[in-house]
Amino acid sequence: MDDLSLAADFPQATREQWLKLVEGVLKGADFQKKLVSRSHDGIAIQPLYPKAKGSAPIAREQAGRWRVSQRVDHPDPQKANELALLDLEGGADALTLVTHRAPAARGFGVRIDSLDDLDRALTGVMLDLIHLRVDAGGHGRQMAALVLALAERRGHQLSDLSLDLGLDPIGAMAAQGRMSASWDAVAQRMGDTLSHLAAQGFGGRAFLADGRVYHEAGASEAQELAVVLATGLGTLRALEVRGHSLDAARRAISFLLVADADEFLTVAKLRALRRLWARVEQACGLEPKPIRLHAETAWRMTTRRDPWVNMLRTTVAVFSAGIGGADAITVLPLTAALGLPDAFARRIARNTQAILLDESNLFRVADPAAGAGGFEALTDALCEKAWTLFQEIEREGGILESLKSGTLQARIAAVRAQREKAVATRKEPITGTSEFPNINEADVSVLLPMPTAEKSTASSSSPSSLASAETSFASLVQMAGQGANLPQLAGTASGPSPVSVAPLPSIRTAEPFERLRDRADAYRTKTGERPKVFLANLGPISAFTARATFAKNFFEAGGIEAVMNDGFSDNDKLRQAYIESKAKLSCICSTDEIYEKHALDAAETLRSAGSPLISLAGRPGEREEQLTRTGITTFIYAGCDTLEVLSRALDEACA
Repeated sequence: MDDLSLAADFPQATREQWLKLVEGVLKGADFQKKLVSRSHDGIAIQPLYPKAKGSAPIAREQAGRWRVSQRVDHPDPQKANELALLDLEGGADALTLVTHRAPAARGFGVRIDSLDDLDRALTGVMLDLIHLRVDAGGHGRQMAALVLALAERRGHQLSDLSLDLGLDPIGAMAAQGRMSASWDAVAQRMGDTLSHLAAQGFGGRAFLADGRVYHEAGASEAQELAVVLATGLGTLRALEVRGHSLDAARRAISFLLVADADEFLTVAKLRALRRLWARVEQACGLEPKPIRLHAETAWRMTTRRDPWVNMLRTTVAVFSAGIGGADAITVLPLTAALGLPDAFARRIARNTQAILLDESNLFRVADPAAGAGGFEALTDALCEKAWTLFQEIEREGGILESLKSGTLQARIAAVRAQREKAVATRKEPITGTSEFPNINEADVSVLLPMPTAEKSTASSSSPSSLASAETSFASLVQMAGQGANLPQLAGTASGPSPVSVAPLPSIRTAEPFERLRDRADAYRTKTGERPKVFLANLGPISAFTARATFAKNFFEAGGIEAVMNDGFSDNDKLRQAYIESKAKLSCICSTDEIYEKHALDAAETLRSAGSPLISLAGRPGEREEQLTRTGITTFIYAGCDTLEVLSRALDEACA
């Protein structure tokens, strides 16, 4: 049977036919409310998309495998080196050198104060065989000088090395709240740095337009894209004014976006950035060329509770970044939120990529999302929304002025508030934390526990011993090669006062629930028992199982142990079981029909037995006032403010 006869026998279904079938299932319910969700940018995510027409694949910088990058972030250079060598032997082909006090170090980071420190951290690492990205925050220029001095010490030609120096003064300012000098002075340093690199045959990327600080503050996908575009354009302008051609300037910039557990939006976001930057290049009169795009899994989505679930989240994130077109991907290990990951957690991080590359063969198709209706539609929608936000930043005077005025921070804060509400109500559930928690989880190991927040302090060295803030980059490289330490390379600010802005916060969405669990753990440490809630299950098992399971997961998300049972039809037995459970809290669980007949009596029984807080699993409906009068103080259901309810419950349970 040929294709024509197949088409005749099996005509293609139409969207109208599908909608008619859907309407039958919905039975009058609103299609938009039931089946269409919206991103935090307000972009509609449809349940079904037609095949995209006329789409073209999006090109990466290099076809084939993306680079598997591992963080080098142990504070001790020698131990950092040992871990890095294990990573390279285990399949990584790129390293991200995260230094002390960089925002991404999160209290760790390699303590590199001199060329010898850097040499120890990278002993045995063949720089001409791997890719190296430097992540040094506000010390980026000094670390770049040390990297170049190391290349010279080892006899490497810069043209032979694959390097990303990661200079992002605007991103560092957004994270830390200040810039070391005026923007004019910083831009002058940027131009000077690129001039020296070009003269030395440097073929890598000196500057980075980094989306992490904005993503960690709660930004939406379009907001992250807009600020990355604005940062890249700000770098282009600074370099052009300092005498560099636009073509040379754009070849000096790489980009970094965050990959999280939202597969569709992550894929669309990475693809959208390539299209959007091509549009910027065209506006500058340049022929678009593929950008170098890094991806890093989201700090925002990591959890301290049930950290094994982080493996699932990072797998989705790497998958999304891979098919979205990332040139290199860095995975935050599963225990990153608990402390400095050990060799096992690092191995899982790199093997996540290895499996997707070598077993799933994701790299063998160039832009696999091309032509897929859902991905193309979301890519287009993100491009449109991000470009609008980008233009808004431009009308405010660019990324620097938008940050100085606080308007960008305010827009991100508005989205963060939406996200916090969605997490609190479990509209956006966090598996292992707010949904399906495991209160009996075993501890996991880390090399070092997460330190308390620390504040950077200024160098105590006298200004006369320091390099001037206007010291050329060539002189910095020379000083680094002669043994100068980091404070000496950093110099002192001169000229106009440094730029200050309201710093963006770095948050994880699981933190509010983790604080509740910490309260429950503290109570257990003090008393030897967890706070408990007695589930007053009414009727047969078939009647209460669904809501009892819901209630168990609900309360255990706050660290409150649920006391289960086989149900009650006798109030005296209910009273005795509650007393024997030694729980302070109670929650009535059953069907609406049983509630009609027995909820009031059950509530009275529990109140008389001494339960200070009685909950009911389900919406109260029209009987809320009547139920409340009997002592039921809380109603738990999908969409209620889980954080508020659990906080009140802990207040009572731990009193």
